[in-house]
Amino acid sequence: MTHHIIKATPNTVHLGGFSHELEPVLMIESGDTVDVETYTGYYIYDKVPPEFLTPEFVDICQNLPPERKIADGPHLLTGPIYVRGAEPGDILEVKLEAIKPSLPVGFNAIRTGWGALPHQFTQPALRFIPLDLENNVAEFPVNSGIKIPLRPFFGILGVATPETQRSSIPPGCYGGNIDNRELQAGSRVFLPVFVTGALFSIGDGHAAQGDGEVNVTAIETSMNGRIQLKIRKDLQLTAPIAETNTDIITMGFGETLDAALEQALNNMIDFLVRLTNISPEDAYVLCSLTVNFRITQVVNLPQKGVHAMLPKSVFPEGSNLSLI
Repeated sequence: MTHHIIKATPNTVHLGGFSHELEPVLMIESGDTVDVETYTGYYIYDKVPPEFLTPEFVDICQNLPPERKIADGPHLLTGPIYVRGAEPGDILEVKLEAIKPSLPVGFNAIRTGWGALPHQFTQPALRFIPLDLENNVAEFPVNSGIKIPLRPFFGILGVATPETQRSSIPPGCYGGNIDNRELQAGSRVFLPVFVTGALFSIGDGHAAQGDGEVNVTAIETSMNGRIQLKIRKDLQLTAPIAETNTDIITMGFGETLDAALEQALNNMIDFLVRLTNISPEDAYVLCSLTVNFRITQVVNLPQKGVHAMLPKSVFPEGSNLSLI
Protein backbone atom coordinates (compact mmCIF):
# COMPACT_ATOMS: atom_id res chain seq x y z
CA MET A 1 0.00 0.00 0.00
CA THR A 2 1.06 3.56 -0.72
CA HIS A 3 0.06 6.69 1.14
CA HIS A 4 -0.82 9.84 -0.82
CA ILE A 5 -1.64 13.46 0.00
CA ILE A 6 -4.04 15.73 -1.90
CA LYS A 7 -3.86 19.40 -0.97
CA ALA A 8 -6.84 21.47 -2.08
CA THR A 9 -5.84 23.79 -4.94
CA PRO A 10 -7.60 25.23 -8.02
CA ASN A 11 -6.35 22.15 -9.91
CA THR A 12 -7.40 19.48 -7.39
CA VAL A 13 -10.94 20.59 -6.53
CA HIS A 14 -14.06 20.92 -8.60
CA LEU A 15 -17.31 22.79 -8.06
CA GLY A 16 -20.95 21.91 -8.25
CA GLY A 17 -21.08 18.31 -9.35
CA PHE A 18 -19.59 15.12 -10.76
CA SER A 19 -18.41 14.33 -14.28
CA HIS A 20 -16.58 11.37 -15.77
CA GLU A 21 -14.90 13.83 -18.14
CA LEU A 22 -12.92 15.44 -15.32
CA GLU A 23 -9.24 14.56 -15.34
CA PRO A 24 -8.32 12.67 -12.16
CA VAL A 25 -6.08 14.54 -9.74
CA LEU A 26 -4.57 11.32 -8.42
CA MET A 27 -4.25 7.71 -9.61
CA ILE A 28 -3.87 5.06 -6.90
CA GLU A 29 -3.88 1.33 -6.38
CA SER A 30 -6.68 -0.44 -4.54
CA GLY A 31 -5.91 -0.38 -0.83
CA ASP A 32 -3.90 2.85 -0.88
CA THR A 33 -4.58 5.56 1.69
CA VAL A 34 -5.00 9.26 0.97
CA ASP A 35 -4.88 12.36 3.14
CA VAL A 36 -7.46 14.73 1.65
CA GLU A 37 -7.93 18.44 2.23
CA THR A 38 -11.35 19.95 1.52
CA TYR A 39 -12.76 23.47 1.60
CA THR A 40 -16.30 24.76 1.68
CA GLY A 41 -18.07 28.10 1.25
CA TYR A 42 -17.13 28.97 -2.34
CA TYR A 43 -20.14 31.22 -2.91
CA ILE A 44 -19.84 33.12 0.37
CA TYR A 45 -16.08 33.59 0.63
CA ASP A 46 -16.45 37.39 0.35
CA LYS A 47 -18.66 37.37 3.47
CA VAL A 48 -16.69 35.12 5.80
CA PRO A 49 -14.66 36.19 8.87
CA PRO A 50 -10.86 36.30 8.62
CA GLU A 51 -10.36 32.99 10.43
CA PHE A 52 -12.34 31.25 7.66
CA LEU A 53 -10.03 32.57 4.96
CA THR A 54 -6.82 30.76 4.25
CA PRO A 55 -4.59 31.75 1.32
CA GLU A 56 -5.32 28.37 -0.27
CA PHE A 57 -9.10 28.89 -0.04
CA VAL A 58 -8.86 32.39 -1.50
CA ASP A 59 -6.75 31.03 -4.35
CA ILE A 60 -9.41 28.43 -5.13
CA CYS A 61 -12.26 30.95 -5.03
CA GLN A 62 -10.43 33.44 -7.25
CA ASN A 63 -8.68 31.09 -9.68
CA LEU A 64 -10.77 27.95 -10.13
CA PRO A 65 -10.55 27.04 -13.84
CA PRO A 66 -13.84 27.13 -15.78
CA GLU A 67 -13.49 23.46 -16.75
CA ARG A 68 -13.60 22.51 -13.08
CA LYS A 69 -16.99 24.16 -12.58
CA ILE A 70 -19.24 21.21 -13.35
CA ALA A 71 -22.85 21.95 -12.42
CA ASP A 72 -25.13 24.12 -10.29
CA GLY A 73 -24.33 22.67 -6.88
CA PRO A 74 -22.66 24.86 -4.22
CA HIS A 75 -20.14 22.24 -3.11
CA LEU A 76 -16.38 22.26 -3.56
CA LEU A 77 -15.17 18.68 -3.88
CA THR A 78 -11.63 17.35 -3.81
CA GLY A 79 -10.87 14.86 -6.59
CA PRO A 80 -11.62 12.89 -8.57
CA ILE A 81 -9.37 10.02 -7.52
CA TYR A 82 -8.85 7.23 -10.05
CA VAL A 83 -8.53 3.75 -8.53
CA ARG A 84 -6.72 1.37 -10.86
CA GLY A 85 -8.65 -1.80 -11.53
CA ALA A 86 -12.08 -0.36 -10.75
CA GLU A 87 -14.66 -1.26 -13.37
CA PRO A 88 -18.43 -0.76 -13.67
CA GLY A 89 -20.20 -3.30 -11.48
CA ASP A 90 -17.48 -3.29 -8.82
CA ILE A 91 -17.90 -1.77 -5.37
CA LEU A 92 -15.66 0.95 -3.98
CA GLU A 93 -15.04 0.56 -0.26
CA VAL A 94 -14.24 3.90 1.37
CA LYS A 95 -12.76 3.56 4.84
CA LEU A 96 -12.94 6.83 6.78
CA GLU A 97 -9.86 6.60 8.96
CA ALA A 98 -9.74 10.17 10.27
CA ILE A 99 -11.92 13.29 9.95
CA LYS A 100 -11.09 16.65 11.53
CA PRO A 101 -12.18 20.27 11.00
CA SER A 102 -9.30 22.45 9.84
CA LEU A 103 -10.76 25.80 10.95
CA PRO A 104 -12.10 27.15 14.27
CA VAL A 105 -15.30 28.39 12.63
CA GLY A 106 -18.15 27.11 10.50
CA PHE A 107 -21.29 28.56 8.97
CA ASN A 108 -24.98 27.82 8.68
CA ALA A 109 -27.10 29.28 5.91
CA ILE A 110 -30.85 29.54 5.37
CA ARG A 111 -31.54 29.78 1.65
CA THR A 112 -34.73 31.21 0.21
CA GLY A 113 -36.96 28.47 -1.16
CA TRP A 114 -35.00 25.66 0.48
CA GLY A 115 -35.23 23.77 3.73
CA ALA A 116 -38.10 21.91 5.39
CA LEU A 117 -40.08 25.12 6.04
CA PRO A 118 -39.38 27.33 3.00
CA HIS A 119 -42.69 29.21 3.27
CA GLN A 120 -42.19 30.00 6.95
CA PHE A 121 -38.54 31.07 6.85
CA THR A 122 -38.39 33.03 3.60
CA GLN A 123 -35.42 35.34 4.20
CA PRO A 124 -31.85 34.21 3.60
CA ALA A 125 -29.63 34.20 6.68
CA LEU A 126 -25.95 33.47 7.16
CA ARG A 127 -24.50 32.69 10.59
CA PHE A 128 -20.91 31.99 11.54
CA ILE A 129 -20.45 29.64 14.48
CA PRO A 130 -17.17 29.40 16.44
CA LEU A 131 -15.82 25.86 16.89
CA ASP A 132 -14.06 24.96 20.14
CA LEU A 133 -11.76 22.35 18.64
CA GLU A 134 -9.96 21.76 21.93
CA ASN A 135 -13.15 20.77 23.77
CA ASN A 136 -14.89 19.45 20.63
CA VAL A 137 -18.04 21.56 21.01
CA ALA A 138 -19.79 24.53 19.42
CA GLU A 139 -21.92 26.93 21.46
CA PHE A 140 -25.05 28.06 19.64
CA PRO A 141 -26.53 30.57 19.99
CA VAL A 142 -23.35 32.26 21.18
CA ASN A 143 -23.40 32.89 24.96
CA SER A 144 -26.53 30.73 25.33
CA GLY A 145 -24.80 27.94 27.22
CA ILE A 146 -26.13 25.45 24.65
CA LYS A 147 -23.19 23.23 23.72
CA ILE A 148 -23.34 21.10 20.57
CA PRO A 149 -20.88 18.16 20.46
CA LEU A 150 -18.83 18.15 17.28
CA ARG A 151 -19.26 14.98 15.26
CA PRO A 152 -17.40 15.77 12.04
CA PHE A 153 -18.16 13.95 8.82
CA PHE A 154 -18.08 14.47 5.07
CA GLY A 155 -21.50 15.20 3.62
CA ILE A 156 -20.44 14.17 0.12
CA LEU A 157 -18.77 10.88 -0.78
CA GLY A 158 -19.42 9.92 -4.36
CA VAL A 159 -18.27 8.48 -7.66
CA ALA A 160 -18.76 9.63 -11.23
CA THR A 161 -21.48 8.21 -13.47
CA PRO A 162 -21.80 8.00 -17.27
CA GLU A 163 -23.58 11.37 -17.31
CA THR A 164 -21.34 14.23 -18.42
CA GLN A 165 -22.74 16.51 -15.76
CA ARG A 166 -24.41 15.62 -12.46
CA SER A 167 -25.26 18.19 -9.78
CA SER A 168 -23.72 17.75 -6.34
CA ILE A 169 -27.03 18.61 -4.61
CA PRO A 170 -29.06 15.37 -4.73
CA PRO A 171 -27.72 12.04 -3.49
CA GLY A 172 -28.27 8.82 -5.39
CA CYS A 173 -27.03 5.32 -6.14
CA TYR A 174 -23.55 6.79 -6.73
CA GLY A 175 -23.48 8.32 -3.25
CA GLY A 176 -22.97 12.05 -3.54
CA ASN A 177 -24.64 14.43 -1.09
CA ILE A 178 -25.66 11.73 1.39
CA ASP A 179 -25.39 13.97 4.49
CA ASN A 180 -25.47 10.97 6.81
CA ARG A 181 -24.09 11.99 10.21
CA GLU A 182 -23.41 8.36 11.14
CA LEU A 183 -20.46 8.27 8.74
CA GLN A 184 -17.90 9.23 11.37
CA ALA A 185 -14.24 8.31 11.46
CA GLY A 186 -13.97 4.53 11.72
CA SER A 187 -16.92 3.81 9.46
CA ARG A 188 -16.89 2.46 5.91
CA VAL A 189 -19.04 3.37 2.93
CA PHE A 190 -19.58 1.02 -0.01
CA LEU A 191 -20.43 2.66 -3.35
CA PRO A 192 -21.35 1.03 -6.67
CA VAL A 193 -18.84 1.83 -9.43
CA PHE A 194 -20.20 3.14 -12.75
CA VAL A 195 -17.11 4.18 -14.74
CA THR A 196 -13.58 2.86 -15.11
CA GLY A 197 -11.43 4.07 -12.23
CA ALA A 198 -14.49 4.93 -10.08
CA LEU A 199 -13.47 8.64 -10.06
CA PHE A 200 -14.18 9.27 -6.37
CA SER A 201 -14.64 12.78 -4.95
CA ILE A 202 -15.13 14.00 -1.38
CA GLY A 203 -16.13 17.20 0.41
CA ASP A 204 -18.93 19.13 2.13
CA GLY A 205 -17.45 19.00 5.62
CA HIS A 206 -19.94 19.10 8.50
CA ALA A 207 -18.76 19.73 12.06
CA ALA A 208 -22.20 18.87 13.48
CA GLN A 209 -25.62 18.09 12.04
CA GLY A 210 -28.94 16.75 13.23
CA ASP A 211 -30.77 14.03 11.34
CA GLY A 212 -32.85 15.79 8.70
CA GLU A 213 -30.57 18.83 8.22
CA VAL A 214 -33.88 20.71 8.23
CA ASN A 215 -32.80 24.30 7.47
CA VAL A 216 -30.68 23.07 4.51
CA THR A 217 -27.21 23.29 6.08
CA ALA A 218 -25.26 21.88 9.02
CA ILE A 219 -22.27 23.58 10.65
CA GLU A 220 -20.44 23.73 7.35
CA THR A 221 -16.68 23.95 7.57
CA SER A 222 -13.47 23.00 5.83
CA MET A 223 -12.41 19.47 6.70
CA ASN A 224 -9.36 17.26 6.45
CA GLY A 225 -9.45 13.49 6.43
CA ARG A 226 -7.61 10.26 5.81
CA ILE A 227 -9.34 7.66 3.68
CA GLN A 228 -8.54 4.24 2.26
CA LEU A 229 -10.00 3.26 -1.09
CA LYS A 230 -10.34 -0.41 -1.95
CA ILE A 231 -12.00 -2.18 -4.87
CA ARG A 232 -14.37 -4.98 -3.88
CA LYS A 233 -15.23 -7.47 -6.62
CA ASP A 234 -16.87 -9.82 -4.12
CA LEU A 235 -19.86 -7.58 -3.40
CA GLN A 236 -22.92 -6.75 -5.45
CA LEU A 237 -24.81 -3.59 -4.54
CA THR A 238 -27.12 -1.21 -6.37
CA ALA A 239 -27.13 1.51 -3.70
CA PRO A 240 -24.70 2.81 -1.08
CA ILE A 241 -24.40 0.88 2.16
CA ALA A 242 -22.28 1.65 5.22
CA GLU A 243 -20.87 -0.09 8.24
CA THR A 244 -19.89 1.37 11.61
CA ASN A 245 -18.53 -0.37 14.69
CA THR A 246 -22.10 -0.97 15.86
CA ASP A 247 -24.42 -0.98 12.83
CA ILE A 248 -24.99 -1.92 9.24
CA ILE A 249 -26.62 1.04 7.46
CA THR A 250 -28.66 0.86 4.28
CA MET A 251 -29.84 3.99 2.52
CA GLY A 252 -32.80 5.08 0.47
CA PHE A 253 -33.37 8.17 -1.66
CA GLY A 254 -36.65 9.37 -3.15
CA GLU A 255 -38.72 12.41 -3.94
CA THR A 256 -40.79 11.67 -0.82
CA LEU A 257 -39.82 10.31 2.57
CA ASP A 258 -42.18 7.39 1.94
CA ALA A 259 -40.27 6.47 -1.22
CA ALA A 260 -36.90 6.90 0.52
CA LEU A 261 -37.97 4.73 3.46
CA GLU A 262 -39.28 2.02 1.14
CA GLN A 263 -35.95 1.92 -0.69
CA ALA A 264 -33.92 1.83 2.54
CA LEU A 265 -36.16 -0.98 3.83
CA ASN A 266 -35.89 -3.04 0.64
CA ASN A 267 -32.12 -2.56 0.64
CA MET A 268 -31.96 -3.82 4.23
CA ILE A 269 -34.15 -6.84 3.42
CA ASP A 270 -31.89 -7.67 0.47
CA PHE A 271 -28.83 -7.37 2.70
CA LEU A 272 -30.28 -9.66 5.36
CA VAL A 273 -31.35 -12.29 2.85
CA ARG A 274 -27.91 -12.36 1.22
CA LEU A 275 -25.82 -12.41 4.37
CA THR A 276 -27.96 -14.51 6.74
CA ASN A 277 -29.93 -16.74 4.33
CA ILE A 278 -33.21 -15.99 6.13
CA SER A 279 -36.34 -15.63 4.03
CA PRO A 280 -37.46 -12.22 2.74
CA GLU A 281 -40.52 -12.42 4.98
CA ASP A 282 -38.42 -13.15 8.06
CA ALA A 283 -36.11 -10.28 7.08
CA TYR A 284 -39.14 -7.98 6.80
CA VAL A 285 -40.26 -8.99 10.28
CA LEU A 286 -36.75 -8.57 11.66
CA CYS A 287 -36.62 -5.04 10.26
CA SER A 288 -39.81 -4.23 12.15
CA LEU A 289 -38.40 -5.65 15.38
CA THR A 290 -34.86 -4.28 15.48
CA VAL A 291 -33.97 -1.92 12.62
CA ASN A 292 -34.12 1.83 13.31
CA PHE A 293 -35.17 4.04 10.41
CA ARG A 294 -33.96 7.62 10.54
CA ILE A 295 -34.43 10.66 8.35
CA THR A 296 -31.06 11.43 6.81
CA GLN A 297 -32.00 14.72 5.18
CA VAL A 298 -35.10 16.39 3.72
CA VAL A 299 -33.46 19.27 1.87
CA ASN A 300 -31.26 17.99 -0.98
CA LEU A 301 -33.96 18.32 -3.60
CA PRO A 302 -35.26 16.45 -5.41
CA GLN A 303 -34.07 13.55 -3.25
CA LYS A 304 -34.92 13.09 0.40
CA GLY A 305 -33.00 10.46 2.35
CA VAL A 306 -33.75 7.76 4.92
CA HIS A 307 -31.21 5.41 6.44
CA ALA A 308 -31.86 2.10 8.17
CA MET A 309 -29.63 1.07 11.08
CA LEU A 310 -29.27 -2.61 11.90
CA PRO A 311 -27.48 -3.19 15.24
CA LYS A 312 -24.83 -5.88 14.83
CA SER A 313 -25.20 -6.76 18.50
CA VAL A 314 -28.43 -8.72 17.90
CA PHE A 315 -26.60 -11.41 15.96
CA PRO A 316 -24.71 -14.34 17.50
CA GLU A 317 -21.05 -13.81 18.25
CA GLY A 318 -19.00 -14.85 15.26
CA SER A 319 -21.77 -14.14 12.74
CA ASN A 320 -20.38 -13.18 9.36
CA LEU A 321 -22.46 -10.02 9.16
CA SER A 322 -19.64 -7.59 8.41
CA LEU A 323 -18.91 -6.34 4.90
CA ILE A 324 -15.25 -5.91 5.75
